Amino acid sequence: MNYKCLGQQQYAKDEFSLVPLRNEDKLDIMNWRNEQIYHLRQQKPLTEEEQTKYFDTVVAGLFDMEQPVQVLFSYLQNGTCIGYGGLVHINWKDKYAEISFIIDTTLEKDFFEFHWVTYLSLIEEVAFKELKLHKIFTYAFDLRPKLYKAVAAAGFELEARLKEHCFFGGKFIDVVVHSKINR
Repeated sequence: MNYKCLGQQQYAKDEFSLVPLRNEDKLDIMNWRNEQIYHLRQQKPLTEEEQTKYFDTVVAGLFDMEQPVQVLFSYLQNGTCIGYGGLVHINWKDKYAEISFIIDTTLEKDFFEFHWVTYLSLIEEVAFKELKLHKIFTYAFDLRPKLYKAVAAAGFELEARLKEHCFFGGKFIDVVVHSKINR
């Protein structure tokens, strides 16, 4: 499927690309989300039934919208899905969006920063060149120090640390926000 809000549907850098979220990737995505639930705003593990319903109702409806609340992509390496993400909580009036992204859990240990930097260069093209957004940002529980190095390498700046902002794992933890402005 194609996004009505995008003129270009594929964004590529070397053997990596973003394509509109593919239905065929939904179970891999569900598994990665369940494996990485510790850093997501997901309350419980997803079931196949819930994932299918989400794709059939929420995701399917995004493609025909002029201004969807989220634009989601499969992140591919040589045509194989190794992650997914997009622009979420899009505010069309104020022209900003939050960045969402996860990769195959098996890649996290050795290739986390590489894939985040690659993905950010691609999603920035979507956000700034295609959608003409003014600002994009990450909103992350303060649990993933590798993330801060990756977003800094991609030119994002620390915008805020929200002290004890979320209750997680039986305690209050900070949320860290990094952003980039379209200059």
